[in-house]
Amino acid sequence: MTIGQAILEALESLNGNKMRSGLTVLGIVIGVAAVIAMLAVGNGAQAAITGSISSIGTNLLFVFRGGSEGGSGMGPGGGGGRSGNNDRPLTLSDAAAIADPFAAPSVQAVAPVIQGNATLTFSGEKYSTTISGVTANYGEVRNLDLAEGEFINEENLLGQMSVVVLGPGAADQIFGRHDGVVGETVRIEGQPFRVIGILVAKGGGSFGSEDNNAYIPFSTAQARLIKKSSRDQVDVIYVEATSAESVPTASEEIGNILRQRHRTPIGADDFTVFTQQDFLTTFSTITGVLTIFLGGIAGISLLVGGIGIMNIMLVSVTERTREIGLRKALGARKKDILLQFLTESSLLSLIGGIIGIMFGWLIAFIVGKVATATGNNFTPIVGTNAIILSTSFSAIIGLFFGIYPASRAANLEPVEALRYE
Repeated sequence: MTIGQAILEALESLNGNKMRSGLTVLGIVIGVAAVIAMLAVGNGAQAAITGSISSIGTNLLFVFRGGSEGGSGMGPGGGGGRSGNNDRPLTLSDAAAIADPFAAPSVQAVAPVIQGNATLTFSGEKYSTTISGVTANYGEVRNLDLAEGEFINEENLLGQMSVVVLGPGAADQIFGRHDGVVGETVRIEGQPFRVIGILVAKGGGSFGSEDNNAYIPFSTAQARLIKKSSRDQVDVIYVEATSAESVPTASEEIGNILRQRHRTPIGADDFTVFTQQDFLTTFSTITGVLTIFLGGIAGISLLVGGIGIMNIMLVSVTERTREIGLRKALGARKKDILLQFLTESSLLSLIGGIIGIMFGWLIAFIVGKVATATGNNFTPIVGTNAIILSTSFSAIIGLFFGIYPASRAANLEPVEALRYE
């Protein structure tokens, strides 16, 4: 028996039991669709997080209070890290020392920040968000773009002016829109602030969406809104390296400066320096594990579908015992019977795999549309590797779970098979 004949006979056999074949294929369809959709969601999440982190610059470093043993920094929007009781806080003097081009030639710009939570009000609308007291360098260091207006400048800082730059999310919450609001006055903790700029939307950041934040001059926040134990204390220092290649050198220079200033022993730093690569590595690891986990769960569906194929093939062998005996009596060899039943199980798996790919892509497409409609910057990615993996896995399952029924059919004795009722 040739492969072509085996395929034609398999199709004829499957066509004779349409309902049973369809239900068997359904198990594989669900399994393949689940694998593709889950891997697409995982890949999309990884791409969204990586893109979000990269969007704030590949040459950005974060300096937090607290050593790696005493606690690590929370992140860009977290207001600093946990610290031990003996940890020395970061200060404006530390930021000035890091900005010294002779001490740190690999550093391009420095932006110290103090942060706190506050309530914004406008015409009866209230919105609680993170308030950041920033310097004029902050926009450059954080790679921020303005949709309209201007960012905080040296004049605002020197005059301790009551001005604020809003993220588009915060503007939407307060004004119901984020365009045409420059010049409006909002109250922050009851104090009036004039809106001088609106940022371009960036979506979710590495630690939440920065589109919902508000930025005011550092001097204004220090004097009127955010109180610290010492006047020059800051929560985090953002540092821009001269290039992406110089980030490791800049990190080493920052560490040496702070160790000297804080007089900390070697290996007992009371600060932590993070780079974008640190965040990318951490999040890539997390999302990679998540993707594998989701794919593994979906793979169970494929396994169940394979068991369904084996079950149906065993039933088919029992029902066609006399047919098998007749074939053998007419000269069919053992390998011909084996090939026939393996071809049937493989076809079931292959058809289910092809339909599953289409359904998996459709599910991923719908998830992406729902995410876009709800304002989330997230697009599931259906990768070629996911298609190849799920299709290969379904084909292997068809062969694996078809071997036992096919072998059982091939080993039937012709006389006993003909006498079977």
